[in-house]
Amino acid sequence: MSGLGLLSRWLLFGEWRAHPMRALLAVAAIAVGVAMGFAIHLINAAAFNEFSAAIQSLAGQADLQVRGREAQFDESIYPRLATHEGVALASPVLELDAALAGRPGSLKVVGLDALRAGYVSPDLAGVPQKGRGADVLADDTIFLSPAAQNWLGAQAGATLMLRAGTRNVPLRVAGPILRARSGQRLGVMDIGALQWRFHQLGKLSRIDLKLRDGVDRAAFERGLARELERDFPGRFTVAAPNDANQESRNNNLSRAYRVNLTVLALVALFTGAFLVFSTQALSVLRRRSQFALLRVLGLPRRLLLRQVLLEGASLGVIGALLGIAAGYGLAAAALAFFGGDLGAGYFPGVKPTVHFTPVAASVFFLLGLGVALLGCAAPAWEAARARPAVALKSGNDETALARLARIWPSLLCLGAAAACAFAPPVFELPLFGYFAVALLLIGGIGLMPRLAASSFRFLNRLHMRRGSGHPERAPSPVLSLALARLANAPGQASIALGGVLASFSLMVAMGIMVASFRVSVDDWMLHILPADLYVRTASGGNTGGLGPAEQAAIAALPGVAQAAFLRTRPLSLDPARPNITLVARDIDAADPGRLLALVGASAPAPAGELPAWVSEAMSDLYGMHAGQRIELPLGGRKQVFFIAGVWRDYANQSGSAIVRLADYRRLTGDTTVTDAALWAADGTQPESIAARLRGLPFGASLQLASPGEIRAASLRIFDRSFAVTYLLEAIAIAIGLSGVAATFSAQTLARAREFGMLRHVGVSRGQVLRILALEGGSLTVLGVATGFALGLLISLILVYVVNPQSFHWTMQLHLPWSLLGSVAAVLVAASVATALVSGRYALSSGPVRAVREDW
Repeated sequence: MSGLGLLSRWLLFGEWRAHPMRALLAVAAIAVGVAMGFAIHLINAAAFNEFSAAIQSLAGQADLQVRGREAQFDESIYPRLATHEGVALASPVLELDAALAGRPGSLKVVGLDALRAGYVSPDLAGVPQKGRGADVLADDTIFLSPAAQNWLGAQAGATLMLRAGTRNVPLRVAGPILRARSGQRLGVMDIGALQWRFHQLGKLSRIDLKLRDGVDRAAFERGLARELERDFPGRFTVAAPNDANQESRNNNLSRAYRVNLTVLALVALFTGAFLVFSTQALSVLRRRSQFALLRVLGLPRRLLLRQVLLEGASLGVIGALLGIAAGYGLAAAALAFFGGDLGAGYFPGVKPTVHFTPVAASVFFLLGLGVALLGCAAPAWEAARARPAVALKSGNDETALARLARIWPSLLCLGAAAACAFAPPVFELPLFGYFAVALLLIGGIGLMPRLAASSFRFLNRLHMRRGSGHPERAPSPVLSLALARLANAPGQASIALGGVLASFSLMVAMGIMVASFRVSVDDWMLHILPADLYVRTASGGNTGGLGPAEQAAIAALPGVAQAAFLRTRPLSLDPARPNITLVARDIDAADPGRLLALVGASAPAPAGELPAWVSEAMSDLYGMHAGQRIELPLGGRKQVFFIAGVWRDYANQSGSAIVRLADYRRLTGDTTVTDAALWAADGTQPESIAARLRGLPFGASLQLASPGEIRAASLRIFDRSFAVTYLLEAIAIAIGLSGVAATFSAQTLARAREFGMLRHVGVSRGQVLRILALEGGSLTVLGVATGFALGLLISLILVYVVNPQSFHWTMQLHLPWSLLGSVAAVLVAASVATALVSGRYALSSGPVRAVREDW
């Protein structure tokens, strides 16, 4: 066994020394795929865990929480809960996302009763300065977490300006919070002061309950939930802090985003699998005679199979280990510089730190190793099954690749892909859609030998027929030799074509998907932003707003032909899902399509019923369609609305519903609005209206934006959210280009004897180089054309299956021709350049030396 082990090491290290660049590229492809996937997992796991821990820290030691289906509810329920049998202590809580005056963003402010919260949420207690203990009950003080102090640049004694309606509320920073989580941006103040300062008198967000000793929490929770549902139907939910429903709710918030990024990261791994395949296939072809000699000398077939698998596995082990290390470094850097949401905004106000997870590292290591073994499985099987007598002969390489031309496995994959494309989501994830993409790639690459043979044989016949019977138009010998080679060696051509196909088709698919989404978002904003000027009081939070007096002043401005107002607020329809967004706006029920991007058929509301329009996400998540009725918790009770249509809303992934502003005000008594849209009268410029708005008594608190500015800002946010997708797409292109270069160079160098023979029969050096350039260019053009067709099919699955099942909205198809054309041109140029460079090196040894082995 020691002799066999020594032979195995000789073969392994000898191959690496002979062709280090091919091995390095395969290792790099696997490392990049593992690194990106592992980094995305670590980033999202850290952000999600920190976000959940931050929510848990706000709950403190509460046994149960009573929350309203609306963002706030009337505090009249508090005495009943505080005196309920089995309750030891009830702590009222009001949470607001307070807008910051003069800067974007918002600060989460928690109002607590200091006398009760100390028993439930002691970590959130404010720490006043020495001799100023009364600050915990003062009406003009706020305590900030260290992260909030650093973010706002407001230490103890500084004045913090927050926004309440159109007024600025000055608050003195009285000190830090006792124990806030690292990176948690949080402010705490007396609940009565928070209610008064921010116009929320009599309102609460939740009530934390501490139960008496010996009370069965589960039984008490069920009983209290039944009691509240009986007396206050549809108004309250009762749950333990971070129970299964809340955990699922937090998880659902970003799950589709995380899964899609992880799948895109695995694209690099797929490309790595093909690079391993091409590396090992070319290596086995080059060493067929060596392996045959070893078989003749007595090496068992299983040991030869193990040797080739060992060579592929070594690439996977090295690549996976490097990927794990690089992924951890990438995650740490991304969390330090960009935060935990990768630009998507799912985890605001937390600063997570990366933690190495051995289980996840093992999974991604096995993925990298498995991809490498999968890539070298076919070459290993061919090496073991080859007949020694046939393999010892020179020039039988194409025979070894004959099995690649079998068409039925590819057709089976394509058929399965078509079936998976129409399958429903699993756990609200497009798992079958991803399977369809993978099967399309496998089936498309598997068809390449047959496609290459048919295409180049047709071109060769056409070329020869064009010159027959016309001596003056004799076919070019260079073109004839190039086409003959490609037509009669489809197996080797398919190895090179597969690299082009894999990289270009995935690039096409991702490019079309992102471009389609971006164009759809832009067109959607053009439709829903018809006004000339938009007004709001704050760029973040939920404490800014316009009262009736401010609304009247804005509508009465000279030059304003029409003013429409809008109010948004969150609602909970299902405790296991994130809140939906309720939008109350001035809308004409007879013509809702003027302001809404409606999809599907509409159903006008019957007389006497209240119309509502739900988003595609609500239609998908809650099974709601036009013509049905929906119950929305408004004004402390369930209100029934008739669904008059479904609209496209790219702003709210968890769902949204639109009701008429007049209906909303009548049902809730809430007369404030969050936004205003203004249409300029004929002959009036929006700039003059903006100047008049700034001249109002509250004009300094207004934020003005034109539709173009809103679109530009939204597209910047879109690009930031898809920054990781762009990075993964660039990596896939880079790996694909490297794979193309490695495959072409390896095949060119392996044909040194063939070129030597051509030189002996009179073909010049320049003609050989032109043959190589034609072969490389022709192969790449065919690969690009096929890759475009395959990528277009994959993009259809991404646009019409994966995206709706992941994010619950639809989009229109858009092809970015400039991007696709430029990448295709780069691929063709790279393949031609690689073929020429490799050809020069292969021809450098001279014709006699090149063919010496054949003599």
